[in-house]
Amino acid sequence: MLVSQNPLVIVFYILDWVLWAYLWIVVARTLLSWVRPNPYNPLVRIICRLVDPVTYRISRVIPTRAGMVDFSPFILVIAIWFLQELLLRAIRSFTVTIG
Repeated sequence: MLVSQNPLVIVFYILDWVLWAYLWIVVARTLLSWVRPNPYNPLVRIICRLVDPVTYRISRVIPTRAGMVDFSPFILVIAIWFLQELLLRAIRSFTVTIG
């Protein structure tokens, strides 16, 4: 069914999947910050390299620290959910206009 649709709709679905995967990477990074894993573990390094630059930029724009708690991953999760909702609405409106 998905292959027979418009290629732009398929791109929207792929972007939605990538955003969900990134959301879970952000959740994993948040959980890792509570545990203090080995920083030389390759998986930990990949997760940190994917999430830390984005949360750092959020922290520079918006003050996200409250004591020892950093709310930038929470803000990032909300932004991802917002983008996914925009994608979902774009998919719905695009498929309605196509036919």
